[in-house]
This record gives sequence, C-alpha cells and structure tokens, in this order.
Amino acid sequence: MRIGLYPGTFDPITLGHIDIIRRAAALVDRLVIGVAINRDKGPLFDLETRVAMIESECRALSEETGTEIVAHPFENLLIDCAHDVGAQIIVRGLRAVADFEYEFQMVGMNRSLDDSVETVFLMAEARHQAIASKLVKEIARLGGDVSKFVTPPVHEALVKRFDGA
Repeated sequence: MRIGLYPGTFDPITLGHIDIIRRAAALVDRLVIGVAINRDKGPLFDLETRVAMIESECRALSEETGTEIVAHPFENLLIDCAHDVGAQIIVRGLRAVADFEYEFQMVGMNRSLDDSVETVFLMAEARHQAIASKLVKEIARLGGDVSKFVTPPVHEALVKRFDGA
C-alpha cells in the first residue's frame, strides 16, 4: 500500500491545499494530511477546528478519488510523523521559486534523516498559485472577501472568527 503524507498547518485549508490533496490522492492508496500543531506560528484556528475542517473538506475528495484521506495531527519531526503513519512519500505543494528554496533545504534534511522516504512536489494549479493561508487570513481580518480562495464552510468560519474578534 502506497501511503503519502501531506503536511502543513492548514490554518485555514484553502482551495490551493484542496487542489494538491486531490492530485496527491491519485498517486497513493492512502493520503494522510499531517496537521502541524506548530505553536510558534500562533494559528488562528485551534487544532481541533483545523482537523475538523480538513475532515469535512476531504470527505467528498476521498469518495471522488477512491483514496482514503485522513487527518493526523502531529508535533514531532516531519520524518518521524512519516514513520508514525507508514508514509513512503511526503507530498509538498509549490507555488513559487521562494517555496522551492525552502523545500529544497527541507528535503535535504529529511533525506539525511531517512533516505527511504521520498518527497514529491506538486505545483499548484495556476489559478491557485497566489493563495496562501497567511494572506487569506489577513484579507479576511481586514474585511475583504476571501470566498474565491476557500470553500463556503471555511469562508463562513473565517467570517465568524473575525466578526467575533
């Protein structure tokens, strides 16, 4: 069984993430969405909310692709998370050259920790290349419309979060 791990903070999950998940699901039998706890980033949504968003968004994708897609919170090293879930492949999405420079360093470190786990890069579809969770949160915080960057349930959660702020 080919198991892939797509890690990230997913704060919140965007249409760009969903595009990568859909395409990664075609490469593996089981796709684990590793939801990084990462307290240093100070996420907008707590871990439970981010996991619930991912599970909700991925339910239909799992049916559509025939691939089991599950969320898995983690706070350890990425390579250790890959071992924990039995992943042979780490999936990373790329938007721009700046992403590649960072990812290139990460691959080198992960390969030095365990060279049996491969990293696969998927380029975001052109229409999703500008989408970044950080920017989506900033636009939403300032009252802008982010509905074209996230699904309706995530949009609703962002509006609710910032209306109550």
